[in-house]
Amino acid sequence: MLRFLKSLSRTVHEERVQDQEPSNGGDDGRYDGDDDSSGGGGEPSSLTVWRKSLFVGCSGFTVINSNGDLVYRVDNYGSHRRQELVLMDASGKSILTVCRSKKLKMVDNWLVFEGELSSKEQKPICRARKHINVLWPKVKRLARVYYDEKNMYMIEGSYMDRSCKVLDKSRNVVAEIRRKETVTKGVSFGLEVFDLVINQGFDSGLAMAIILLLDQMFL
Repeated sequence: MLRFLKSLSRTVHEERVQDQEPSNGGDDGRYDGDDDSSGGGGEPSSLTVWRKSLFVGCSGFTVINSNGDLVYRVDNYGSHRRQELVLMDASGKSILTVCRSKKLKMVDNWLVFEGELSSKEQKPICRARKHINVLWPKVKRLARVYYDEKNMYMIEGSYMDRSCKVLDKSRNVVAEIRRKETVTKGVSFGLEVFDLVINQGFDSGLAMAIILLLDQMFL
């Protein structure tokens, strides 16, 4: 399955960049620890997310870039819903840790830490809260992510349908979750394989952390 995803990812990428001028540099989809939500020029990058671990007996995620290279992985032993999730790079290095808040509240609250959580004194790089709107139930707001005093992101859409947008405070789309398009007739991935499209200036590690948050909140 992973070999097929790599082949498909390369094919889709080649079709998208056909007849376009090559860009200088580019985003390989790896977390760099810097957040810049100002948008900026350039083409968005796309990651293929497989909601499955490569290891037998684990739940988790496998993420490859447009070149078919493994970029991120999440390997969970035991149940799907956990109090702590670790996003790793291809080599197994901890990139981000997502934890459910231990404070008892009416709605789900989560914390995201850089690297592996090592102590209780470690400060989170962002906080997330599941959105509950009783007055406007038709507005499909899923969650809020508070990155710092200046940056707040709203996730809207339906994670169950793999159709979500991450918007900044100016309502610019910085990342998007989409159904996986196939170039092979008769092939359907369902909901387990989908695309994560990341606009220039938004951090791919944070985008993956948002997927982990949504997966825990709504599945």
